[in-house]
Amino acid sequence: MLDHLTVAWDPLIPLALLALLAVLSAAVCGLAVWQRSRGGLLRAAFAAAILLVLANPSAVSEERAPLDDVALVVVDESASTRIGARSAQQEAALERLQARLAELPATEVRTLRAQGAGLTGGRGDTGGTKLFAAIDEALAEVAQSRVGAVFLLSDGQVHDVPERLDQLAVDAPVHLLRSGREGERDRRLTLKNVPGYGIVGRELSMTLRVDDLPDNVAGGLATVRISRDGGEPEELRLPLGQDVDYSFEVERRGPTVIEIEAAPGPEELTLRNNTAAVVVNGVRDRLRVLLVSGEPHSGERAWRNILKSDPSVDLVHFTILRPPEKQDGTPIHELSLIAFPTRELFEVKLDEFDLVIFDRYRRRGVLPNLYLENISRYVEEGGALFEAAGPAFATPLSLYRTPLGRVLPATPSGEVVEAPFRAGVTELGHRHPVTAELPGALAPGEQGDARWGRWFRQIDTEAREGETLMTGAGGRPLLVLDRIGAGRVAQLTSDHIWLWSRGFDGGGPQAELTRRVAHWLMKEPDLEEEDLRAAVHGDRLEVEQRSLEEDWSEVEVTLPDGSTRTLELTRSGPGRASASLQIAEPGVYRVSDGERLALAAAGPTNPLEMADLRATEEILAPLIEATGGRSQALAAAADIQVRKVRPDRDRHGDGWFGVVGQGEYVVTGVQTRPLLPELAALALALGVLLFAWRREGR
Repeated sequence: MLDHLTVAWDPLIPLALLALLAVLSAAVCGLAVWQRSRGGLLRAAFAAAILLVLANPSAVSEERAPLDDVALVVVDESASTRIGARSAQQEAALERLQARLAELPATEVRTLRAQGAGLTGGRGDTGGTKLFAAIDEALAEVAQSRVGAVFLLSDGQVHDVPERLDQLAVDAPVHLLRSGREGERDRRLTLKNVPGYGIVGRELSMTLRVDDLPDNVAGGLATVRISRDGGEPEELRLPLGQDVDYSFEVERRGPTVIEIEAAPGPEELTLRNNTAAVVVNGVRDRLRVLLVSGEPHSGERAWRNILKSDPSVDLVHFTILRPPEKQDGTPIHELSLIAFPTRELFEVKLDEFDLVIFDRYRRRGVLPNLYLENISRYVEEGGALFEAAGPAFATPLSLYRTPLGRVLPATPSGEVVEAPFRAGVTELGHRHPVTAELPGALAPGEQGDARWGRWFRQIDTEAREGETLMTGAGGRPLLVLDRIGAGRVAQLTSDHIWLWSRGFDGGGPQAELTRRVAHWLMKEPDLEEEDLRAAVHGDRLEVEQRSLEEDWSEVEVTLPDGSTRTLELTRSGPGRASASLQIAEPGVYRVSDGERLALAAAGPTNPLEMADLRATEEILAPLIEATGGRSQALAAAADIQVRKVRPDRDRHGDGWFGVVGQGEYVVTGVQTRPLLPELAALALALGVLLFAWRREGR
């Protein structure tokens, strides 16, 4: 406990009035002294005594408790410090430093561990090591004036160094104990101008660059391998230190993970910055749909309205109004009909369509078997066909009796059911993404009829292939999906779905069902029934598996550092199971269930943490010099010496680090005593006055 004595003034009159009296007294007494009047000095002494009494001086005694100086020790635990022996060097140095600081008098040691920026996730956010952000958080709990030194145990790759000394907020030396080796070399891969999305089938480009740090070999080449969604890699030879444009196409809608890996350099510090991963989301520009209506009917406009309401759909619609066998004597020049361009649609430009829909079509001689054969080939080679059957499907004029029949999964029996019924979702349909959780459908296992309007006609068929997702009258197949070669087919065995769009008997989800079927036919990833997905959300890897069998097992996750984790899948809905894993490393995560592989990219494209992994003092050198600190390589010197120094002395020396003794304290008590008690002040004033009167009276 220390005492500190000061003098405080508590005037008995306003300070301005006291100052005025002092000026007047000084003027009068000064004039008397200048004129050499007898007693002038005594008058001045009397005036001073009166002013002193009015000023009311007091002695203030403070009881002070000294505070320990604080030594902040910040341990860098970012990704770059986990290379080689850096982490072990820092931990050994931390133990020795803490022991030395504990020997200093009146010194408190506070140890912080900075994990680094981790997964930033946002595009354009490059992350990096933020040691001074950790220091700012620690200063919220301790007075800045108590900090005597800041010790950084790091490889020197720090990305939030204050640009100006006043931004540090403490008057203390910053010392660096640097991990790593001298003269390190490393190869680095950098991506620039990376697109976030692309139109399916359109060419995109990004810029690749490979550098050998610190200096590129003139004329040197690096081998770079590029793969998409885990496929066979493409190999390139890139010149070192030069930007090279790489062009590619997005082949499907949804996220495409592109992995890029540069072969190891001659002297590699680590391979972690030799790889990069980007996610490019594929979007369709315009979906070209060909709708062929075999005849005018009530549901024709419903089909057209649904397809035209989607701005991304480019619809070509033809309705056969006047078949060749119709002869009514009307002159040709009076007909306002456009000839059906069969050759252009079904031979020349068929492959340009993403989806072909036949609505109540029947054989009427408009489309020869050659063109129907072209449609079958179109499906087998990857096209999409949606057939909405009408009554003609049960007759010899059925499309099933044409070359198109080999790709249709449902076989007609020849019977047309004319009776009211409500559509229902099968047990398999509850698990299939196309019909799972349709608005108004019964829950799996729930008894009764779906809350949908009735239909009144269905073609009796037998589903010899594919998957029956919905049933109608008497449990007959209503909606059947099938995969044919590389393409897909959907069959709806009723032409009364339009009743839902009219709201008859409560209506139903016609638009939603039609949209899902069309998107499944065009291989939209969101509607795949057998699929494995992985995506990074924040600091978690989310895994979802879809399967109609619901035979959930476990998946294996391969982390960016090559280690593996096993995740147990938990059922999360009909036909779905999921799992999640907390992650901290940027890079590519591979998820496998033994049959399928899913990839997810975490972190920014070019993380600042991986830009340069060589240990260095250059980044922190200006701050260390400005604060009077010191840098020491841990690999070069095992011993660590610290000293307590005064604020006006050197803060480091040859082989030692300084901790400034700031001399901070806290006041625990205050005592105030008047220097001139009332009676003593009165006696002093009267004594001076009597002495002056007596002196002048002689």
